[in-house]
Amino acid sequence: MKHLIMAVALAVAGLSAPAFAADAGCEAKATEKKLAGAAKTSFMKKCESDAAGGGASGACEAQAKEKKLAGAAKNSFMKKCVADASPAPGGAAAPTSAASAAKK
Repeated sequence: MKHLIMAVALAVAGLSAPAFAADAGCEAKATEKKLAGAAKTSFMKKCESDAAGGGASGACEAQAKEKKLAGAAKNSFMKKCVADASPAPGGAAAPTSAASAAKK
């Protein structure tokens, strides 16, 4: 019985290790940047989602950087890009702006 409990505890610890590693890396980056309060919270949320595999967000971030977007233009682009990249509820793909324009 003790062996079973120990095996389960080790398995759980092994599965959660990547999450702790990402959290430690993000925490270190936040400390390095001397972030605090809302800025730190926002940074940690983005860092952890990127580390968890926010693939669409990463691809959109790269496109925004390539287009040299900043401020409101970047925020608008990122919102649309991530929405277009993720499937809509119900399994259907989100309509593109061209399809929306064609309906008008």
